[in-house]
Amino acid sequence: MNSRKSLDRVPSWVPATGHALRHAGVHFDAVRIGGFLGEDVAYRLMEFTDFCAGPIVREATGERNLYFLLPPQTAVAHAWPAPARALSRNGRSEAFVGIPALDGATWPLDWRSLPTTEDPFVEPGLLHVMVTRAVR
Repeated sequence: MNSRKSLDRVPSWVPATGHALRHAGVHFDAVRIGGFLGEDVAYRLMEFTDFCAGPIVREATGERNLYFLLPPQTAVAHAWPAPARALSRNGRSEAFVGIPALDGATWPLDWRSLPTTEDPFVEPGLLHVMVTRAVR
């Protein structure tokens, strides 16, 4: 394990066990991308960052969405191409994201990429580039 990328302190929005809903726009913004496209974007992002992409949550059921967690209030700075959808606090509606614990039973959610001290969030500009390339 790369000790430089260890998580010394668990972010306050990560539950200790199981999973919990968190309000997007408070602790983080999120970009939701479903299915194969979401996996493709996640892999591109992880490969580009030497597998230190920041937090990406994956759903194991339904549309099998991936949620790329960005710093709060940053998702709206980009025009996300369809089918990517920015989830933030915009006053019109509320969005919640399921967040799994770092360990233990968290089904149907898991981490595709963990938050770390050095990479507590996915870099919004880089994610936007990767999404744009993937939908071409």
